[in-house]
Amino acid sequence: MKKITNYFRTRIIAYTFITIFVFILPFIKINGNHLFLLSFDKKMLHLFFISFNTNELYLMPFLLIMMFVFIFFITNLLGRVWCAWGCPQTIFRVIFRDLIQTKIFKIYSTRENKQSKPKDKKISQIISIVIFYFISLVAASNFMWYFVSPEDFFTYIQYPQEHKILIGILIILPLFITFDIVFLKENFCVYICPYARIQSVMFDNDTKTIIYDEERGGVINKNDKANQEDLKECINCKACVRVCPTHIDIRKGMQLDCINCLECVDACSSIQATLNRPSLIDWVSTKELKNKEKLSFFRLRTITYIFIMCVMFVGFVYSASTKEKMLLNINRTSELYYINSKKQSIDNVYTILIHNTDNKKHKFVLEVLDDEISVVKPKKQIEVKPNQKLKKIVVLRSKENKDNIRNKHIKIKAFAIDDSEIFTITDTIFIYPKENEWKEKKN
Repeated sequence: MKKITNYFRTRIIAYTFITIFVFILPFIKINGNHLFLLSFDKKMLHLFFISFNTNELYLMPFLLIMMFVFIFFITNLLGRVWCAWGCPQTIFRVIFRDLIQTKIFKIYSTRENKQSKPKDKKISQIISIVIFYFISLVAASNFMWYFVSPEDFFTYIQYPQEHKILIGILIILPLFITFDIVFLKENFCVYICPYARIQSVMFDNDTKTIIYDEERGGVINKNDKANQEDLKECINCKACVRVCPTHIDIRKGMQLDCINCLECVDACSSIQATLNRPSLIDWVSTKELKNKEKLSFFRLRTITYIFIMCVMFVGFVYSASTKEKMLLNINRTSELYYINSKKQSIDNVYTILIHNTDNKKHKFVLEVLDDEISVVKPKKQIEVKPNQKLKKIVVLRSKENKDNIRNKHIKIKAFAIDDSEIFTITDTIFIYPKENEWKEKKN
């Protein structure tokens, strides 16, 4: 007897591993940094256990380009494998339809017939929706952990009045997920998701996809009827049609509605196995099926995608390796200058913001790269904790104006006394009074 495929069971195993991974990933930390966290409240990006601030989000384009190119690469190689094997929409539909409604509440008689109407069990249907809403609530919370760290998340939800946006998302998002999975169903995949519309441009004759073998099975008429004289090995049992979650007949050719779930392959293989024949539907490329050629994984498109991903990865690693460990922002106060007649000097007041982006505490010192101007305040070293932003008032003083100018461009250097490689230099302006005003104050 020919082999009976069981892609559905394999998908369930894949869903289990994906779910576990997605749930535990936000909790993975090293030295206080997450594997991935785009924190909106802290304005930080954690990536591969390295923290970056909002000024360093230039790394995101590298990640986004790699992600999209990877999707193109996988689609060109294996078809719409993401839709059935990784998309949350499909995973939730399997949980709701196949597990809760069919397996637990028996609302549907069997998983193998997705075209049948649900039984008149209104109470069971309501309970199944309520159960799924709580599953959606957990999923929404898990989603938020990638934008608000889990430790902060569980603290914030204890004070809903102070975190209304977070609570609002936790109310609205589960409702949307429940509406999508319970009422939109696979219509989301067919009519809303843009992936189905762009996939065709990524396919070639080497792309593995779901194909019905017309040479062995026979031709299905366009009017959805199959004349027996046109059929060969296909016995027109329609097991592949009944099991399809998007309600298509794969025997009529590749269609945008197909999500690559391979359940039609399982159904056909079980029927054909009783006749000691292989399945008429398979996950195969056009070259493999029609030309009997071996699948070529390394071809111009896939090599191009791999090359682009490598270039983006090198760019990402290089950019990440040049991460600044401190940032300095300096602004003048509303007061232009202050003439100190006792000290016979001119003072300028600034507000600085020092951001220690390192994962260690550092002590910083300010220095003006100009012999005429000195730092009066702060006199002590500025201690900044890891990833802390500290605001300070800085007073610069000059006792003479050798260049005889009003606005003097100067450079201020901030550096860590415990690490010579941590420093930054920022430009600003020192303002002098008018010459007659300065003389009057001196006299």
